[in-house]
Amino acid sequence: MGSPLVLLPGLMCDSRVWAEQLAALNDASPWSPDGYGDAATITGMAESVLAMAPPRMALAGHSMGARVALEVLRLAPERIERLALLDTGVHPQRPGEREKRVALLDLGRTHGMEAMVDVWLPPMVHPSRRDDAAFLAPMRRMCVDAGLATYERQMEALLARPDATAALSLVQVPTLVGVGREDQWSPISQHEEIAARVPGARLTVFEDSGHMAPVEAADQVNRALRQWLTA
Repeated sequence: MGSPLVLLPGLMCDSRVWAEQLAALNDASPWSPDGYGDAATITGMAESVLAMAPPRMALAGHSMGARVALEVLRLAPERIERLALLDTGVHPQRPGEREKRVALLDLGRTHGMEAMVDVWLPPMVHPSRRDDAAFLAPMRRMCVDAGLATYERQMEALLARPDATAALSLVQVPTLVGVGREDQWSPISQHEEIAARVPGARLTVFEDSGHMAPVEAADQVNRALRQWLTA
């Protein structure tokens, strides 16, 4: 199936967000890091991936992880065989974004990580799942386990992120762009713009899913990734 599959997690996530893909795509030698160490910039995160990853890889990222994936490609294009960008964006910080992210940080400092995650996580999923405690529980545990220091580092990295639009012009490998139909954090229109800037990119919309598509629409994501890996 080609080079090993590397799956990069997003904000407050680790390899658990890719659990279904790691199991279903085991013939692609998949690997996902449990975070990005002490890196506090997108570039630092990308450098940590390059230090751990195989020499050549099919690279997929979710949310913040897709931004890291683009930076990995910018730093070492010769190591990337394929690229998949899921539920993400390439724009720099937007007005009001810092205030919202800092408010979450303040909530965590005042009331604890669980209280912060209980505010942040439900809007990330499809509206029909926001009150489903059993469904949310594994993701909630993962995000709580990340801890406040990790959130603060990753928050600052996201707030300082560059406009990655220009990086899309560097992509010369088979590319999948995927998004949940009800992703209210990174809407479909955003992904249409990304796909339009990458020659030959394939845009896939995951039905009945919000922002956390690898968990919410695991079968659809698995199918899209397998098609991308074998195309």
